[in-house]
Amino acid sequence: MKQVQWLVVWSIGIWTLSSTNLQAAQVQESRKTLISVDNLENFDNNSKVLPSRFELKPLLIAAPENFNPGLQVPPPLPKPLPKPSPPSTSPDPIQPFAVLESIQTDFRNDTDNFGQHNLFIEPTFQFRLPNGNKIFVRTGFDFFEQPGVESISNIPLQIGWSGKIGQVTLQTAAGVDMFNRLPIATNFNAKVEAPIVPLKVSSDRLVSGVIISVNLNQSPYKFNARTLDNQITAWRFGPDLYWQIDRDTSLFSSLRLGNYNDGNSEIQSFSRLERKFGQFSLAANLFTWSYDRNVERTSGYFSPPDFLVYNAEVAWEGDIANFLRCRLSANLGQQRLNGEFDNANAYQSRCTVKLSPEIEADLGYSFSNVRNQDTGGSAYGANSLTGQLRVKF
Repeated sequence: MKQVQWLVVWSIGIWTLSSTNLQAAQVQESRKTLISVDNLENFDNNSKVLPSRFELKPLLIAAPENFNPGLQVPPPLPKPLPKPSPPSTSPDPIQPFAVLESIQTDFRNDTDNFGQHNLFIEPTFQFRLPNGNKIFVRTGFDFFEQPGVESISNIPLQIGWSGKIGQVTLQTAAGVDMFNRLPIATNFNAKVEAPIVPLKVSSDRLVSGVIISVNLNQSPYKFNARTLDNQITAWRFGPDLYWQIDRDTSLFSSLRLGNYNDGNSEIQSFSRLERKFGQFSLAANLFTWSYDRNVERTSGYFSPPDFLVYNAEVAWEGDIANFLRCRLSANLGQQRLNGEFDNANAYQSRCTVKLSPEIEADLGYSFSNVRNQDTGGSAYGANSLTGQLRVKF
């Protein structure tokens, strides 16, 4: 009952704050921020406008999420240099330390047919500094429940910074995770990103270029209630590569090496090749995951010694109306666990509603039978309901 009260209080607080800023934006008539997890976790790879990114959550946390193309979006387009303003004889106005630029509230509700339930409600406040760098503050309410484990509530708090040195983008964030019945845990993220082949842009679209990034993450492993109850934390390190081959063809590849505080270690790799045909697209995905030891029965998280998933994806994305854009996709393939093959299917939908020039909202749903736990011979199915509210100022 306490967890439900926490959820109600935090949900009202978050949406009240968002509503207050929505009213301010409408009064001022002033001006898509980051993807969610990873960004999150949405299909924000528009064909015309690429989303900005300072989301620092690991891309590869659970296998079903890795076939979400919103987790592997192109980098933001380079912005043109501002035109020099004519000299002014009047004194410069006093600039504030930071200006609120946007608010993004992410919602994710994950369930499966074995009773596992993870809920995430996380708003992010992005501020712009006078020198153009960004500061963001993320908080919210997370809730985890699972059969046989007392439910866990979590309040994350993270402060981050993003800036550029020449063509290199630097991002870092640090914070704490507060739990209702567990000790406070720390988290840390860092990312360095740079183009290794010059980016070419035409008509607000990236038509060629190669970008590489290096990522480092340390945090509690929010896999499920049992994993949190065992106070499992993990360090993850690895590179990402994004290659815009031509206007309609792209390749994303990622590698992660992980070390856990229970002595376990992992290697993950994910690759995605995508080709667009107008409003349609075809993609091929390949995911591998291996752990040094299988500790699912003791530590609580899926830790296969040898896990492989490959599939093909067909998708459609287009405007239903001037204010409504939707994306539908289906993935068909196979997964191999402990030497045995099984079908691997996923179905996803997402719609974006443009409420005003400053306000957008996403709502998405996905179903997947790609495993994130060892269920023996039992069929596995996972459902995910996602949402996102973006407000620009």
